[in-house]
Amino acid sequence: MALLFRGYYATSSSGYIMRTSAGMPVNGVYGFLKYLLDAIQTFKPTHVVCCWDMGSKTFRTEKFDNYKANRGPAPEELIPQFDLVKEVTASFNIPNVGVIGYEADDCIGTLASTYSPSTKVQILTGDHDMLQLVNENTEVIIMKKGQSNYMVYTLETLMEEKSLTPAQIIDLKGLTGDTADNYPGVKGIGEKTATKLLMEYQDIAGILENLAALPKGVRAKIEAEIDMLHLSRDLATIRLDAPVACALEECGWSMEREKVISKFEELEFKGLMRLIV
Repeated sequence: MALLFRGYYATSSSGYIMRTSAGMPVNGVYGFLKYLLDAIQTFKPTHVVCCWDMGSKTFRTEKFDNYKANRGPAPEELIPQFDLVKEVTASFNIPNVGVIGYEADDCIGTLASTYSPSTKVQILTGDHDMLQLVNENTEVIIMKKGQSNYMVYTLETLMEEKSLTPAQIIDLKGLTGDTADNYPGVKGIGEKTATKLLMEYQDIAGILENLAALPKGVRAKIEAEIDMLHLSRDLATIRLDAPVACALEECGWSMEREKVISKFEELEFKGLMRLIV
């Protein structure tokens, strides 16, 4: 869904919305496909799955009313593209996966944890929360600004850049919160302080065990926000047990060119024809 939104805003920034001759807005789908096909060409996966959010109400909004409450409604022209983009991915024989009550992140986390013991997994996303899923067999590919601009996180590159382990990414979010998802963490604790605390005390449990050793101001902030600290950590934790399954043999990358061309012709995507080889 993040790729669809990114595709929409990247192609509508000038105010122009790409539409078919029948009037169907398609700019988000068009942008999404450019990202998807570029990533497939770059990383050459043997299998591909797309995971989607299935509405704004999830177990996280039940735990915290203000979770993502800062986000306005989707642009009117994007709404019909939610179903359309799934039709297009299906035309590539890519499974569309989503579960009501869970976020796409939880579906990705669950599938990654299912597949990674037996095969290499690469997660394409723009969301740094996903770094908590990195392990010996799972890489997280962060899409950066610009075409074909990726940062591939492994256990080594994550430690080099962030000085943190994947598990500590969750604790970092518990301490700092997340403005995009609208949960506060501990007010007054920023990423620099949180990282320093985690490097010294390993995790939130270690920090809480050593509160007396912390600078007075930091200790006071944490003590005042203990409940929100634990709640924020829980909200940041990607679930690995979502009720979702997709057998590996069901998601082999096996594009049928004529099937895709037919869909592209229907949506008048002439400019993308050269990308399907």
